[in-house]
Amino acid sequence: MPEAVYQMHALLMSLVVSLPIGTNLGLLHLLWMLVSGRLLASRGALFPALSDLGLTDGEVRRAWAALSGAWTGDALLAGWTRQVEAAGAWQPHVHGGYRPVAIDLTGFWRPELQTCPTQHYQAEAGRALPAIVIGIVARVGSAAGQRLGLVLGLVRADPADPSPAAHRRRLIAVAAECCQSDDVLVSDREFRPADFQAATVNAWVGRLPKNFTARRANPPPYRGCGRPPTRGLLVRPLARCYKERVIPATPPDQVVTWAEDGQVVRAEVWTDLVLPEAAPESPTFTVVAIHHPRYREPLLLGTPLALAAEQVRAIYRDRWPVEQIPLAAKQMIGAARQFVHEPETCQRLPELALVAGSILSHAAATLPATPTGFWDRQPQPTPGRLRRVLARWPFPKDGPLLPRLRPKASVTDHLPKGWFGQRRPATTPVPPAASDRQAAIEAA
Repeated sequence: MPEAVYQMHALLMSLVVSLPIGTNLGLLHLLWMLVSGRLLASRGALFPALSDLGLTDGEVRRAWAALSGAWTGDALLAGWTRQVEAAGAWQPHVHGGYRPVAIDLTGFWRPELQTCPTQHYQAEAGRALPAIVIGIVARVGSAAGQRLGLVLGLVRADPADPSPAAHRRRLIAVAAECCQSDDVLVSDREFRPADFQAATVNAWVGRLPKNFTARRANPPPYRGCGRPPTRGLLVRPLARCYKERVIPATPPDQVVTWAEDGQVVRAEVWTDLVLPEAAPESPTFTVVAIHHPRYREPLLLGTPLALAAEQVRAIYRDRWPVEQIPLAAKQMIGAARQFVHEPETCQRLPELALVAGSILSHAAATLPATPTGFWDRQPQPTPGRLRRVLARWPFPKDGPLLPRLRPKASVTDHLPKGWFGQRRPATTPVPPAASDRQAAIEAA
C-alpha cells in the first residue's frame, strides 16, 4: 500500500484512541469510510460503504452502532486541534494584530426526512428547504502554502428554537467562547451587526448588504429653531435606485488607495456610526467600501476595530477557507446524501462528515502529492487526489492497531440490533402478542 494510506491510518488512530474501547474502533472504520470517499459509490448508504472497506458483517454492524456511541463532536475537534497545533505545519494568519476566526452555516439537505427540525435557504430553489443545519467556527491559517480552516466548534440548532435567527445567535455565542483576546470573528452578509452587538462581541468583520444604512453616533448641532435633534444624520455608503429615482451615497469621511498586483484599489471609509434604530450610547463601528477594478460591485464591510481599510479587506478575504470545510464534506467524500433517520444520528453524521472533510484537507496539504494517473504530471496536494489514493485500497488491516483499539468483549446477543437498538421506547401501550391473547381467551 502507498505510504499515504498508512500515514492517514496512524492519524485517525491517534484521533479516536482515547474514546471508549469498542466505540473507538468502530469510529475508526467510520472515519476511514468517509475520508476514502466510499459514500460516493454507495450514494450515501452507510452499510454498503462500510462493507466496501473489506470489513466483516460484524465489523460493519459495530461501526454503524458506533455512530450513536459515547463520543461527541466537540471531543473529536479538541483532539484534532491538539494534533494540528502540535505538528506545527499549520500556522494561523495575523492581520493588524488579529487572527481571523470565520463562522458560517451549512445545510445537509434532507427533503424526505419527516419532522426535520430545521431549514436552510437554497439559491437554486429560491426558498428554504428541509436540512440539517450545522454552524461552523474555524480559525484560518496556512499549511504548506494552502489556506486552511482549523475547525474549533460545530454548533447545532437549539431544539427549543430551531429558527435561523436563533441559530445565528447561538453560533456567535459559541464562537465568542472559542475566541481569544486577539481573535476577530469574520462573517458574510447572513450575520448582521446587530447580532454581534447583542452578543457583546467587540471584534468582528462582516460583510454588509448593498442597501445598508447607518447613522452618525452624535446628532448634528442645534440650529436654533424647532426640536433639537436626538439622532445622527443618516449615512448611506452606496447609492441605490428606488422607483426610477437615484438616491445618492453619503460622501465618505476618508478615501484611501493602495496598489495591489499592478492595480489601484480605492476604499471609502465612514467612521463613528451606529445602527439606524440604536439607543443612545450604543456601540459604534466603521464601514468600509472597497472599490476594486475586478469587482462588479463595491465590497461593503463593517467592523468596530480601528484597522486600516487594507487590513479590513485582508481579514474578510480570509473568510473563504470556512467554505472549503463543507465542500470537502459534501462533494469530496460524498456525504451530501444521507440516509439516517434517528434524531441524534441525523445530527452526528453531518458533524462527523465535517470533521472528516477537515482532516482530509489538512492531510492532503501536508502529505506528498500523489498523481491520479500517468496523465497527472504535476500533481497538486488536493483532498481529491488523496481521496482517490485511499479509495483504491481497503481498510489497512495489516497496519498495527493501538492496544486500546479493539472490539469490546461484551455479551450483546440478547440486545436488539440495528435500528431497533437505537429506537426510543414506544410512547403508546404495545398490544399483547397473539399467544398472550389466545391464553387470555382460554383462561376466560
